[in-house]
Amino acid sequence: MSASRNWFGADAETLRTWDRSHVWHPFTPIDDYLASDAPVIVAGEGRRLQDAEGRWYWDGSSSIWLNVHGHRDPDLDAAIRSQLDQLAHATLLGQGNAVASVLARHLVEVTPQGLEKVFFSDSGATAVEIALKAAIQFFANQDRPAKRHVVGFTDNYHGDTIGAMSVAPDPVFHWPFLSMLPEQPRVEYPYWFRHSSGATTPEECLDVTVARVEELFVREGESIAGVIVEPIEGAGGIRPAPIGFLAELRRLCDAHDVLLIVDEVATGFAKTGSMFVCEAEGITPDLMCLGKGLTGGYLPVAATLATDRIYDAFRGARRNTLYHGHSFTGNPLGCAVALASLEKMPSVMKGLDSRIEHVWSRLDALRSLPCVGDVRGRGLMIGIELVQDRASNAPLPSDWRGGYQVTDHARAHGLIVRPIGNTVIFMPPPSSTLEELDAMLDILIDSFESVTPELAARVAADR
Repeated sequence: MSASRNWFGADAETLRTWDRSHVWHPFTPIDDYLASDAPVIVAGEGRRLQDAEGRWYWDGSSSIWLNVHGHRDPDLDAAIRSQLDQLAHATLLGQGNAVASVLARHLVEVTPQGLEKVFFSDSGATAVEIALKAAIQFFANQDRPAKRHVVGFTDNYHGDTIGAMSVAPDPVFHWPFLSMLPEQPRVEYPYWFRHSSGATTPEECLDVTVARVEELFVREGESIAGVIVEPIEGAGGIRPAPIGFLAELRRLCDAHDVLLIVDEVATGFAKTGSMFVCEAEGITPDLMCLGKGLTGGYLPVAATLATDRIYDAFRGARRNTLYHGHSFTGNPLGCAVALASLEKMPSVMKGLDSRIEHVWSRLDALRSLPCVGDVRGRGLMIGIELVQDRASNAPLPSDWRGGYQVTDHARAHGLIVRPIGNTVIFMPPPSSTLEELDAMLDILIDSFESVTPELAARVAADR
């Protein structure tokens, strides 16, 4: 593999210096980063990334859950180049642009039946913000302003805008802002690992959670506009809800006049083995949020899809308008590459089930390791949680940095993955071949096998 070198006159050491002197990295403790040997990425090809020193790494996190087809995909590259010959950007405020119109039509065709309207934005958080505002204003436009709350679930993550934080407040991520967030009702997410009810199976968790949601709707339904859920918790540690949970939420929402918002920003576009979890579970939400893989990981385009029922509530009087938007909404370059990505999805889906089955068969090797408490997920969204011991599943002390030990070892051997606390996230691009997946898994499994005995010894010494 080769990569062109055009770094505006800067060599590798200068790039590293400028990175550490001037770039404020998201979701990254500053002192930890400055003390690390984190690479500066300069090129990509297929499922690999190259740093400024020329080292190559497998992209085991899909560049934070974005990449679908690989880097420098010729079809996606060509789509952007072709669109540059037509138009780079034109606003959607009060006018249309051709490529956004075509993408909207394609999204309506591939998402669950009944989602007919598309509101474009530029990130998953903004897609969620639009959905939350639409749900509340939907009722306000019908002279029902009391329905202004949106139910969320514990450990879900919907972004870091104010509305998104309010339905998923996190004491670690959001502690300085908690006092300014509007309070929203929340229910414990239905994952069995350490569930407060003592439930130990997906079926038990499903029953408990459905009962709690129904009780909340009965008690406070007159003030509830919507419920928002991640079908699989992303930043919460890749924890999947039980099969059938979305269908139960759909049933409860219909019965209690509550809108269902499904956040598929992280789960959409083949990462779970299907295009969307909603599709796999046979339900249509009132509002659906998309982002990340929408453009194959190339450009920041997001979308909030709505039913005609939602859209029609914003017609009529000018005050009914959803006064929300972004300067780059419907950006033609982003929409063009999203279209190219959608055209390639059938080839990604071909054989995906067998590739997923192979990955999970190999992950079985981790289940018996000391300090590996849970290997979970769906499709190629995988979380591997480190614990003090498998008997109690007591959390590993955060200051031991167990997840970072595993990911540091993996990066030193050519695989980029990222931890969330003591859960290591493995989420390779869905287009990865069996050979590429095996190469990534060889490094990942070796990293756990190398690190966990030392962690277990430390646990024993501390007792």
